[in-house]
Amino acid sequence: MPPGDALPFAGDCCGGLSNLDYSKVDVRAMARLLGYVDVTDAGFTAAVLSIAFNPLFWNVVARWEHRTRALSRAFGSPRAACYCLGTVILLLNCVRSHCFTEAMKSQPKLEGLDCRWGYVLGLAILAVGTLFVISSFLALGFVGTFLGDYFGILMEAKVTSFPFSVLDNPMYWGSTAVYLGWALMHASPAGLLLTAVVAISYTIAMLYEGPFTEEIYRRKGAESE
Repeated sequence: MPPGDALPFAGDCCGGLSNLDYSKVDVRAMARLLGYVDVTDAGFTAAVLSIAFNPLFWNVVARWEHRTRALSRAFGSPRAACYCLGTVILLLNCVRSHCFTEAMKSQPKLEGLDCRWGYVLGLAILAVGTLFVISSFLALGFVGTFLGDYFGILMEAKVTSFPFSVLDNPMYWGSTAVYLGWALMHASPAGLLLTAVVAISYTIAMLYEGPFTEEIYRRKGAESE
């Protein structure tokens, strides 16, 4: 599965950059951003929970399936079980996107971003993110995208075509870019903060999934020798 981002800051060129205290810049930027966001708002909390829950859900279920094959038995085949889990993940992602959008609507806008150029920048980032998500899906297929290897449906070879030729984990980073672009289009500090939560949750998911998936294919290679 499907998902880094960083908030831009202004600084002097050349020598000016070398004298910046980046920790202070980050703290001040975050403090200013938090000043626009009510983190106790129920909609914001729901968005954070849905963002954190999704990768946790699909990793726990996929590992459980890999260990027990319970879903494959219940649905009659690994492929049918994978399609079922993939459908659930898609529905959960729709819920997450809805919560993200509603959280932005309930919070104030950032005046400096509420302009045509902010909207255009957000639209461009959203378009690039969508390109990475769609091209990743086309390269992997439904089963490859939705954890088919945990169901024992392994790919013959590692995918190296675009977008994997230019970026590791393009599905995750593309999804993060979509949320970043969406937040910029809405000039939403809450959206920017939630995008950071998306990036963090995906980073944890990648650290969790990567070694496990490599081990699955290592075992496959050892068995075929």
